[in-house]
Amino acid sequence: MGGIPAPAEILLGFLSFFFISAAALILNDYFDIESDKINAPERPLPAGLVTERDVVLLSIAVTMLGFITGYLISMEALLVVILVWTVGFLYNWRFKKAGFIGNLMVSFSVGMTFVFGGIVAGKPFETIVWFFAIIVMLVDLGEEIAADAMDIEGDRKAGSRSLALILGRENALKISAVIFSLVVFASILPFLLGWLEWIYLFPILLMDVIILYSTSKLLDSRIVNRRIYIRWIYLSGLVAFLIIIIIRMVM
Repeated sequence: MGGIPAPAEILLGFLSFFFISAAALILNDYFDIESDKINAPERPLPAGLVTERDVVLLSIAVTMLGFITGYLISMEALLVVILVWTVGFLYNWRFKKAGFIGNLMVSFSVGMTFVFGGIVAGKPFETIVWFFAIIVMLVDLGEEIAADAMDIEGDRKAGSRSLALILGRENALKISAVIFSLVVFASILPFLLGWLEWIYLFPILLMDVIILYSTSKLLDSRIVNRRIYIRWIYLSGLVAFLIIIIIRMVM
């Protein structure tokens, strides 16, 4: 694995994606104002605490901060930031209710955080960087589909075209399970192909065990609250990468 970037590069990398993510969340509130007037009237925009003009101006300011910090890293970083911002804008504007296409757009943006990290570290074309980007994208895609299956009633009222509404909740969860199983199968490849040292096997196996266990629970229709297992899968990936970072720092 490559070296750790300088503190200044880490800070700029964090701030750039932080600002772009913030811009996507701000735009989400802007485009969801009508539904939030019914579903979440206490939020600042529908509650009248801020105006739509304020939200637009804040979105522009935060976006520009994301672009500037990305540019300070490199031109490649700026291009990735612009791409992710564009995907986020299109998702909020047109594709949030598009079902699987929307799921892909969100998971793509999440996976690109690793590509961006590779750029910040000066290793944009490292195989392991793109591998982890794909793994994270697949995990998020599975979570998006499973979450839609949990929100089927609300999505029906909102006019969403989620896989759960098109194929049925249990079928959508089966698709999610296939994606999670693919993640577990693929997670061993970096060790077999020599992309990762075997010392990193423990956190990956820990993640795999939790994913498999949680997936089995997601497929059990007798369980009333299956949403918690989506969170477990998310947390397993977060813990695994934190352990990997710690191992890398102490080696």
